[in-house]
Amino acid sequence: MEHHTPAGAVLEAEPERHSTSAGTGYRRDPASTSGWTTRTWLTVGVCAALSVLVALSVLAVWLFAHNTRISERLTGDSLPAQIAAAQLETALVNQETGIRGYGLTGQSDFLEPYRLGLTGQQQALAALRPLIADDPEALTDLALVLARIHTWQDSTAAPIAAWPAGSPSPLAGEEADQGKNQFDAVRAAMTAEQADLKADGAADEALISRTRALRDWVFSGIGLVILFMCALVFVGLRRGVNKPLEQLTRDVRRVADGEFEHPVNATGPADLRILGRDVEAMRTRLLTSLAESAQARTLLADQAADLQRSNNELEQFAYVASHDLQEPLRKVASFCQLLQRRYAGQLDERADQYIKFAVDGAQRMQTLINDLLTFSRVGRVHASRQAVDLEKVLGGVLGDLSVAIEETGAEVAHDPLPVVDGDPGQLGMLLHNLVGNAIKFHQPDQSPHIHIAAEPDGARWRMAVSDDGIGIDPQYADRIFVIFQRLHTREAYQGNGIGLAMCKKIVEFHGGTIALDPDHSPGARFTFTLPDYVAPAVEQGGGAAE
Repeated sequence: MEHHTPAGAVLEAEPERHSTSAGTGYRRDPASTSGWTTRTWLTVGVCAALSVLVALSVLAVWLFAHNTRISERLTGDSLPAQIAAAQLETALVNQETGIRGYGLTGQSDFLEPYRLGLTGQQQALAALRPLIADDPEALTDLALVLARIHTWQDSTAAPIAAWPAGSPSPLAGEEADQGKNQFDAVRAAMTAEQADLKADGAADEALISRTRALRDWVFSGIGLVILFMCALVFVGLRRGVNKPLEQLTRDVRRVADGEFEHPVNATGPADLRILGRDVEAMRTRLLTSLAESAQARTLLADQAADLQRSNNELEQFAYVASHDLQEPLRKVASFCQLLQRRYAGQLDERADQYIKFAVDGAQRMQTLINDLLTFSRVGRVHASRQAVDLEKVLGGVLGDLSVAIEETGAEVAHDPLPVVDGDPGQLGMLLHNLVGNAIKFHQPDQSPHIHIAAEPDGARWRMAVSDDGIGIDPQYADRIFVIFQRLHTREAYQGNGIGLAMCKKIVEFHGGTIALDPDHSPGARFTFTLPDYVAPAVEQGGGAAE
């Protein structure tokens, strides 16, 4: 459906325009270009999301490093220190057992555990000292343990171990209670040291547990933040970009479907508002163009109707004039011929010449009127459309021109001619004029050779009539199709200059075109098109298709 809007209403709806070097445009509202564009919103959103993710990633990396550091301290210091302390206690227990057995029995075999205990003591101390070097409390505990060990070894273990083998040492009985008390003090110091080391390990394990819990909370928070940011991005894109785009798409689609009066609303980011205003400006310009086009079509239709009415009136006038002039002209011609026959030789030579001029003029006037009548009837009389076999039409034309063909020795050749859709009488006049002109305007010293070509061109046939006659200067290519236009005098070639004009009218009546081929030489070549005949479709039952 077409929508017509008055030009005044269209101009009121248009945005403010201004002239630029590139042409006429519209002035954008500064407010329409203010604000953030889609790219700005996306850039800020991505940067904010990346900042949050980087911060959370840094926190996660710190937690990993902190947890790793505590784990390494637990596995590399606390636990090995506890093991070394336990090994030191084991070595001291071996020393005490060996010294007590040797002192009571005097057997040298009991000194072997004592010696192994001394070696184990040195190894355990060598392993323990580096592990607790950074722990002042553990160093203090170790110093107390070593002091009590040295006290027990110097006052009890060393004197008994120095007693000769073979008999019990009297020191084992005399100082048994003192040695036991000293070793119990060693045991108490070792127990306190191991308790402190176990407390440090338990503290590290608790810290690891807290760190792992914090890590789990941080990663859960990261997941929640990512989900929140995804939801925020989805909602932001939906409300800030998708909805304005959908609204703009609906408005543009309504305009594209023909609702040219529907305004295009511009919402959302700045670039979408600019796009919407550009589309709105295009819509208003299109609406203006459609209104102007509608006015132009109306004016053109009125002019075409006036022209058609004028042509019909001119054709009717030509027909009436040529028909009504026949009778008085016949009387003039008849009486002039009677004067010529009755008074020939009785008047002077000048009178005979005047009578001859009058008779000749009347005869030429009759020919012109007959040609004009024939020209006016093209497309108005005998305008039936049917299948026309041009082979048969050409046969009739050649029969009519047989005298001229025989007198000039003309040779007429042609391609297989098609069946076209047209009026057989008018197409006969078309071929008669073209072939007749080719015979008439032949070279004086040779017989004319004429060829009629035909080739398909889509739903039409492109045809051509060529000869080797005197030809036509290309500068007269348009003039020769005007009625009563002649390129030669009547003394040189007979005719009224209406043949090619009639050919042009016949071809155009059939929806084709006719033209002179300016590149053909020697002679002349006229090309024209005619519609191909298409048989109407027939239903299988035998009836005509609708």
